[in-house]
Amino acid sequence: PGTTLLLFFHSALHTGMSSGSYRLTNSYVQGTSDIPLLTRTIGQCLDVTAERFPDRHALVFCRDGVRKTFAQFKEEVDQAAAGLLALGLKKGDRLGMWGPNKYEWVLMQFATAQGCHGPVSVVTALYHVLNINPTPGGIKSKRLPDLSVVITVDSKLPGTFHMDEVMQAGDSSHMKQLRAVQQTLSCNEPINIQFTSGTTGSPKGATLSHRNVVNNANMIGWRLGITEQDYRVGLPAPLYHCLASIGGCMVMALHGSSCIFSSPSFEGKAALEAVSREKCSFLHGTPTMFIDMLSQPDFDSYDLSSLRGGVIAGSPVPPELMKMVITKMHMPEMVVAYGTTENSPVTFMGLPSDTITRRIETVGCILPHTEAKIEDPETGQPVPLNTPGELQIRGYCVMLGYWDDPAKTSEVITAEKWYKTGDLASLDEHGYCKIVGRCKDMIIRGGENIYPAELEQFLHTHPKVEEVQVVGVKDSRMGEEICACIRVRAEQDCTEEEIKAFCKGKVGLPVLSSLPDQYLGQLQFLAGCVLVDFLFPDLPFQDPTVRCVCESVPAHRLRQDSEIQVKGADGEAPSALSSGRQSKKWDKSAPLQLFTCALGYAAGDLLSLTSG
Repeated sequence: PGTTLLLFFHSALHTGMSSGSYRLTNSYVQGTSDIPLLTRTIGQCLDVTAERFPDRHALVFCRDGVRKTFAQFKEEVDQAAAGLLALGLKKGDRLGMWGPNKYEWVLMQFATAQGCHGPVSVVTALYHVLNINPTPGGIKSKRLPDLSVVITVDSKLPGTFHMDEVMQAGDSSHMKQLRAVQQTLSCNEPINIQFTSGTTGSPKGATLSHRNVVNNANMIGWRLGITEQDYRVGLPAPLYHCLASIGGCMVMALHGSSCIFSSPSFEGKAALEAVSREKCSFLHGTPTMFIDMLSQPDFDSYDLSSLRGGVIAGSPVPPELMKMVITKMHMPEMVVAYGTTENSPVTFMGLPSDTITRRIETVGCILPHTEAKIEDPETGQPVPLNTPGELQIRGYCVMLGYWDDPAKTSEVITAEKWYKTGDLASLDEHGYCKIVGRCKDMIIRGGENIYPAELEQFLHTHPKVEEVQVVGVKDSRMGEEICACIRVRAEQDCTEEEIKAFCKGKVGLPVLSSLPDQYLGQLQFLAGCVLVDFLFPDLPFQDPTVRCVCESVPAHRLRQDSEIQVKGADGEAPSALSSGRQSKKWDKSAPLQLFTCALGYAAGDLLSLTSG
C-alpha cells in the first residue's frame, strides 16, 4: 500500500420541464440523455470555471472571515497539490480528512484531485493510537501501519506538519511534476472514498470516481437552475457529507456557484445570519436543520428575501415541513433530492417548476443517464406502479465499489450493475418517486405491512408535533406493534386525548399494553404513540468528528422515583437523524431504557426506545 496522509482538524424524466403526456407502464424508469456525460476530471472542471469567473467568490467561510475568488482558490489548490507532492504523496495514496467546515477541507478536496491522492472522510478518533515521532513524516502505528504523515490546521502538534508548511513546501519542480501527473489522470479513476454506515454495520468506504461526482454535480446544478444572477448557495451541512462536498463544492466547480459556509458545525442561528448577510439565493440542508432554523426565537427578524430555492435531503422530508420551508423561508423553488452515497449521491430530484403537491409528496423524478426499477424485496419480481418495493439504481452514478471490500460490494451491486438501495419506494405513471422507508424498517403487524414513513407524515400534520419517529416493537400476539416517539413543539403541551382524537377515523394506531409506572418517567402512552415532551434542547451540538455521542438525561428532566436509565447505542450516519431507525426491536417484556444520540451536525437529539 502507498503512503496514507491524515489531515486534522423536460418531461418527468427530463432536466427542466414537467411531465406532459409521458406515462410509465411499469415500475422502471430511464432518464434522458439530453445533457451529455462529461469526461473531465475534477481539476479540469475547476480550471474551466476559474477562467469563466475569476473574480467571483468561490468560497466564503463566515465564521473564519475567509473569502476566496475562483482565481485565488485555483492558485492555492495548485500550491497545496505541489506541497503534497513535496511531502512524498503520489498517485494512488490516500489522504484522510478529519475536521469541521473550514477552508482547508475544501482546499484539500480539490488539491488531492489534481494529483489523484484519493481523499477519505475520517470519522473516528485516531490520534491517541499513534506513536508520535518528533520528526514530521515519521509517524508509526501498529493499528494504522499505512499512516506516516499528519498535517494540522490549527495548532501544530509534535511530529506533524502544519498546513502553512505544506503550502510553502512545493517549488517549481513540484509544480512541473504536478502538471505531468495531471496528464495521466483518467475520469474513471477513484478520487473520493466516502465512508457511509448505511443502516447497519460498520462504515464502508464508497469509492467514487471523477466521472461519478463530476456528472452528478453537473446534473444537480442544471436541475437546481443556477444562473448568472442566482448563484450564491448557503451550506450549513457538514463537508464530510455528500450534500455539502458534492451538492455544494462540486456544483461550485461545475457551475460557478458561490459556497457560503455559515459555521464550522451546524448552528441554526448562524445559517439564518449567513443567508441574510450574504444574500444567498439557495440554501441546502437536512430536514432537521430546517426545523431548527424555523424554530429560532428570532426567526422573523432575518431578511430571507434573497432566497429562491435550494435542496432538502439526507432523510425523509415531512410534507408539513416542506410547506413551511416554501412559505416561511421564501423558497418557492425548494426541491427534495434523494440519493445514497453509493450513487454519487443524487438519483431523484424535484424540479423547481413542479407542483406543490409533487414537491411535498415525492422526491422528484430520475436524473439523466440514470435507470431505476422497483422490485419485490422477497421475490425479486417487478412490482406494479404505485406499489412499494426495493428501489434499485443503475448508471454512471453507481460507485466503483466499497474500498477494499469486494464481499460487501457484491452484496449491493448485482452482476447486471444494479445497485440495491435497501429503500422501499414506489413510482407513479409520471415517473415521480415516493420513498416509503427502509426495507428493514417495515413493520409487520398481524400479517399486515405497515410503512413507518406514512405514519410519520400523518403525525407531522398535528400542529403541536415537531418531529416524530415510528418504529416497530415486539408483541406476543401481533408479532409487532407500532410505537412512535414524538417531539412536541416548544412551549406546547399535548395530551393523550388530543392524539387519540387526531388519529380517530384517519389511521389505526392501537394502544400499546400498559407498562409499570416506574418505567414511564415523563413518557405518556398515547393511542399507539409515545409522547416525548422533552428532547434535551439544552444539550450542545456534538463535534462533527464524533459519529455518535450519547448523553445523560438532565436530572431535572426525570421524576425522582423514575427508574429509567440512559443507555448508549451505536448511531446512524450523519444527517440520518430522521431516517436512521435503530435495527433493534423493543421487547416490551424487557426493562425499558432510554438513549439519546447526537449525530454529527444533526440539529437536536432524538429520543428512542430500546431493550438495551
